[in-house]
Amino acid sequence: MTAPTRRRAIQRPATGGLAALLALLAVADLEGQRRRGRGGGGFGDDLASYQQYNTPYTGEFTFVRLYYRGGWGWNPGWAHDWPVAERNFAEIMDALTTIGPRRGGGNVLAMDDPDLFKFPIAYLSEPGGWTMNQVEADNLGNYLRKGGFLIIDDMGGMRDLNRTREGLNILLPGLLLVRLDDSHPIFDSFFHLEQENIEMPHPYRGGVASYWGVFEDNDPEGRLMVIVNHDNDIGDYMEWSDRGFVPIALSNEAYKLGVNYVVYALTH
Repeated sequence: MTAPTRRRAIQRPATGGLAALLALLAVADLEGQRRRGRGGGGFGDDLASYQQYNTPYTGEFTFVRLYYRGGWGWNPGWAHDWPVAERNFAEIMDALTTIGPRRGGGNVLAMDDPDLFKFPIAYLSEPGGWTMNQVEADNLGNYLRKGGFLIIDDMGGMRDLNRTREGLNILLPGLLLVRLDDSHPIFDSFFHLEQENIEMPHPYRGGVASYWGVFEDNDPEGRLMVIVNHDNDIGDYMEWSDRGFVPIALSNEAYKLGVNYVVYALTH
């Protein structure tokens, strides 16, 4: 198996980058109803129903969402904000970077799917309900050790953080989950974000967001393999950014975090 494909043709935002972001979100408000589609899942635990919308591998950056069994009936936690969050996020990345993402959505993959190794970044939602067998854990753990990057999102409280830590201990035994601050390069990989930017509230739970990571070989100067958004839900901010249900300033911060994560993962 080979390490995930990476693209490096990435540019920092020009002086008008933030203004462009604001303009794009304003357009999204006008286009939201047309683009919204199947927001929030709705197929329950039927993986095939989600995967019918997957697209073949082309080499372009594609948002990959991880499936796990279990959840909450018709709208399992792993599928929250699907596919609208990834649709909106791709529009932002396409306009502000030279990454050239696949627009229109993303792919849903099981943790034991060998196709996961074709994609450099994976996204896991609602780790409070995260489950996996040993085969899934082995495949996802190998993916991360071979260069893959995992974003864990949509969580809050100590239960979710402890559940996340337990899952990561299975994936990457011996590697520690450590708290990050704005001095880490992931917060300066594209947009320059300071502590006041990243300490945003969870969209519906409140509180102050914190960020946790797992480093290769437990070396804080080395490659960050996993980023955990604790007391935050950037997927929710992205999904609802075109509906007026969340403050546009906070949606902007969520998009900037997402872009930074992608750029960091593609360049490290």
